[in-house]
Amino acid sequence: MTIGLASDHAGFALKQHVKAYLDAHCIAWKDYGTHSEESCDYPDFAHALARGMEAGECEKGIAVCGSGEGISITLNKHQSIRAALCWKAEIAHLSRQHNDANVLVMPGRFITNEEADAIMDEYLQTPFEGGRHERRIAKIPVQ
Repeated sequence: MTIGLASDHAGFALKQHVKAYLDAHCIAWKDYGTHSEESCDYPDFAHALARGMEAGECEKGIAVCGSGEGISITLNKHQSIRAALCWKAEIAHLSRQHNDANVLVMPGRFITNEEADAIMDEYLQTPFEGGRHERRIAKIPVQ
């Protein structure tokens, strides 16, 4: 499994921590940017991650911006993306279990590295429950 990564300048530091976490867990990753803390626009990198996922370059994603909101909103414009903004491990668990979220979004300015580790643990270890949730997910894309 390859995880696609994206952030803006406000999420860059946490994204660097995410890379170290993934390396420590022997999980491959591809970084769609940004590559510094220089001010930039989150949609550029959110769209790059979503397009990479749509092209099959990565199966899941992790994205970070200051609040997590902007990059999440942008990612969710893509029909095949289900980006979930998670600031607690329990939310990450439910986003996978009930929503089959394929992109984890974290708020870089509001969580610690330790909190991010717990969130990523839940996101990466929790399977989709299926069942009644499949019907709901099927209704998400705009026809």
